[in-house]
Amino acid sequence: MNGEEEFFDAVTGFDSENSSGEFSEADQRVAGVTHVDTGRSNGLGKVGERPPRENGIQKHRTSLPAPMFTRSDFSVWSILKKCIGLELSKITMPIAFNEPLSFLQRITEYMEHVYLIHRASCQPQALERMQCVAAFAVSAVASQWERTGKPFNPLLGETYELIREDLGFRFISEQVSHHPPISAFYSEGLNQDFLFHGSIYPKLKFWGKSVEAEPRGTITLELLKHNEAYTWTNPTCCVHNVIIGKLWIEQYGTVEIVNHRTGDKCVLHFKPCGLFGKELHKVEGHIQDKNKKKLFMIYGKWTECLWGIDPAAYESFKKRERRGDQLSKSQPDDGSQKADGDVADAVPEAQETVQVIPGSKLLWRVNTRPPNSAQMYNFTSFTVSLNELQSGMEKTLAPTDCRLRPDIRGMENGDMDLASQEKERLEEKQREARRERAKQEAEWQTRWFQQGSNPHTGTPDWLYTGGYFERNFSRCPDIY
Repeated sequence: MNGEEEFFDAVTGFDSENSSGEFSEADQRVAGVTHVDTGRSNGLGKVGERPPRENGIQKHRTSLPAPMFTRSDFSVWSILKKCIGLELSKITMPIAFNEPLSFLQRITEYMEHVYLIHRASCQPQALERMQCVAAFAVSAVASQWERTGKPFNPLLGETYELIREDLGFRFISEQVSHHPPISAFYSEGLNQDFLFHGSIYPKLKFWGKSVEAEPRGTITLELLKHNEAYTWTNPTCCVHNVIIGKLWIEQYGTVEIVNHRTGDKCVLHFKPCGLFGKELHKVEGHIQDKNKKKLFMIYGKWTECLWGIDPAAYESFKKRERRGDQLSKSQPDDGSQKADGDVADAVPEAQETVQVIPGSKLLWRVNTRPPNSAQMYNFTSFTVSLNELQSGMEKTLAPTDCRLRPDIRGMENGDMDLASQEKERLEEKQREARRERAKQEAEWQTRWFQQGSNPHTGTPDWLYTGGYFERNFSRCPDIY
């Protein structure tokens, strides 16, 4: 094997059970978009049967065909013990450590809380729009909580499309590079209210007991009615206890969201776990204008919810809180911390839910996960539907779509032997195609995206060239 798999390459992606479910998927449906005439085809085509619909809304599956495969019989240490300090893109992992999704589908999970984009588009004031965009940026990583399986690496040329008329968007992504692995995506609102696009290149580091994934690549959201563009990058994600112990995930780093029209900026600090897990999952930050004046404070947890409040009220509350802290000193260290060695990092206990400051405004709350989520790789309801192959769909999908990958389909159906065999076959087919191109001195040609510069930041990016939903797939490569 020469590097067809990356270890935990998809933890950059982007829920907690501590949710009232205040914003369910049903609440997120956009009125009037179940039949949209945009002057362009919605890409469904005329061929094939329509999937089941109830009251005009397409129904999606609520569970996977087979329960999750146990990983208890596999030791990741036997694979990684010689790899400390090495480039992780050269490591091939057994299929038991995967989840039955491609990384392209994992990226699509950004869209679970797309109602926040629609809400932003409806706000008349720039400050309120930035609040919604900040909530969307945090919500985009929420589905990663407890998702310790790695998605399948996309094959070069692989694609994934998703059309959700009930949620008011359509989405297309393509694996545009294999070394380094780069995934490009593009989404648009069916009411022409937004464009959302970017390219993701995760940079991985193995620290002995944990794997850190630093996301590279710019994410861009354009609110068309306001002629505004927002850009940001996702926080760093770390998977702990990849050798022994229970796997757990944290996100940390600073995310800066820039409104390129007004100069406003939202600065969000994803807090590292810290001693005793006090900061686990916390997000704190603020929105400032172009003169760096703070306009709005934001706080919450990326696994749970996000709140906002006026800066004066926030500072007043924090002062009272600090006075209270001085009266109750922290407990002294009992010396129970173990030296760094062959021991697992303790899984931090979940602290109490977010303390809501009086006068705060709820910006976002995570969707409740389905009751059988633990048997389905800790998928959300939105995620469960992503690999569903509905009746007649294969007649309209591109032949490169993830749903048609036999190894992912085999794993989803619980046939691990078939999945493993197909994965090896597909990787060998990809290597053979690469050798053939090298012989002919031919460059790989992407189909739906091209290299260029981000129009708002000037940084390198992959830009959608258009035309996917016209469904001319004659030039698509044979990758499966």
